[in-house]
Amino acid sequence: MLSGSRFKLKFTHLCHNNLRQLLFAPLRVHCPCAGAACLSSRYEARIAALSGSLYKGVLSGGQRGVEKESLRITPAGRIAQTPHPRELGSALTHRFITTDYSEALLEFVTPPQQHSWATQQFMCDIHGVAYAALGDEMLWPFSMPCKLIDEQGIPLAQYGSSNVGRMKTIYREGLGHRYGRFMQVISGIHFNYSVPEKFWDAWSELEESDLDAAALRSSAYMGLVRNVRRLDWLLLYLFGASPAVCSSFLAGKSTQLQQLGAATLYSPTATSLRMSDIGYQNSNQATVYVSANSLDEYVRDLTTAVATPSPDFVAMGIKRDGEYLQLNANQLQIENEYYSTIRPKRVAYSGERPTVALGRAGVEYIELRVLDISPFDPIGLSQAQQKFLEAFLIYALLLDSPDISESQQEDLRSNHLLVARSGREQGLRLQRDGEQVDLQSWAQEIGAQMRPVCELLDAADGKGSQYCEALDRQLAAIKDPELTPSARLLRELEETGQEFAEYGLSTAQRYREYFSELGSDINQHADLFAQEAQDSLVRQKEIETTDSISVDDYIQRYYS
Repeated sequence: MLSGSRFKLKFTHLCHNNLRQLLFAPLRVHCPCAGAACLSSRYEARIAALSGSLYKGVLSGGQRGVEKESLRITPAGRIAQTPHPRELGSALTHRFITTDYSEALLEFVTPPQQHSWATQQFMCDIHGVAYAALGDEMLWPFSMPCKLIDEQGIPLAQYGSSNVGRMKTIYREGLGHRYGRFMQVISGIHFNYSVPEKFWDAWSELEESDLDAAALRSSAYMGLVRNVRRLDWLLLYLFGASPAVCSSFLAGKSTQLQQLGAATLYSPTATSLRMSDIGYQNSNQATVYVSANSLDEYVRDLTTAVATPSPDFVAMGIKRDGEYLQLNANQLQIENEYYSTIRPKRVAYSGERPTVALGRAGVEYIELRVLDISPFDPIGLSQAQQKFLEAFLIYALLLDSPDISESQQEDLRSNHLLVARSGREQGLRLQRDGEQVDLQSWAQEIGAQMRPVCELLDAADGKGSQYCEALDRQLAAIKDPELTPSARLLRELEETGQEFAEYGLSTAQRYREYFSELGSDINQHADLFAQEAQDSLVRQKEIETTDSISVDDYIQRYYS
């Protein structure tokens, strides 16, 4: 693999026509998504073209945003039973602060930003305004939840009396009945990203595409989705931060986890129990297969799952004594119930289903959902992590991306679960194109191929080598698993002698002090949040007063 600088030297003399010819010539380069010499790969040629003066800077200025879930906890380290703080506005209509499954599960949302530092600042400011409204409550700093007592101690999120608000709560009621409430209070971070608008003209020209703008983007983004499905195990290895869990989460269920202290369970080489078979990747959705081979197939499969009855959920019933147990008895109540590590997304109109929005105008951005909350950062992720993720997603976009069969998807799921449960195991081997390969060798290969992307981003950024430095930090963790956050967390639990729940509480207390010391005077968005809280309450009231049909009719219309 040539470095980015050698790419530039080798291809600077090529004219634009020569680059086009090169893009469509068979190249014998090693493709990490396929495993063997991949004759159709044009990755190196694409990098070469984007390194030239003709397309200089077309990758700079991509939009990114972060969504972070955080449990509100009491000073004793239990899930808060209080309502969503009114000072934070309406969870139904606030643009930046809402709730996820539980009334106590806050969700912070940043708007799209062109710079990672701006996203970090906005997320920091959300934390500041949230802490100011929480009183003596705190935010749990882990993906795996605090000490749990029983399912009834997890209050469902409430969104008021409107039909849309009631439908959101009914959906959550259904999730609890289908999968249990404990699983629903696992938290995570979503990284949303779209390449800059100017990239697409260059991409169309390089690919000599005759697709319209929407189809071109959707095709490219779906290729990215397939490559992330192939390679998401790397993100589990690098950023997984949940190798241990409070034993209360398992509620006495038998597992292969080991005991670490009286009330902590762990797997010695795990990276992300959140993304393992005891977390999101459970067997409840095993019968649902959603293809990413094209946008049409993706929409088709999700739409089918939302319309196909599930025998188990039919037996459960939709209502009991006139009260909803779930929205419907199908494999999925709505499209978002399907858990995947990455989603193609489009901003939907009010009341519009996600699949309808995608079918209307194609993919607008990508939502990466594989990330654990880092307990080693006050807001759960770092700017360097953002830069690595941006480079990784661009890398996945530029790589060739052949279709994935259902049998191949099973191998990918096996890789995912293996790394989630045992990713730091010495000599761990994964499946790649029907062969066993060493995790570290494969990961180093991906890192080497990412470097030209990082060099392009650094050159466009003009602020040094921050992208390459972010890559180097992760390459060091590939070489030495002890540098990963999952290994660091287990070391700290062992060194402090604290249980998982105790360590989480002490970390939460430290971060509450951190944001208290920052104060509101340096919050750059304090006025925005104050106004948004007031406006969101007004918007909720307007929605509630304009409802003219029953919730039953509203739900029926939603699906029709």
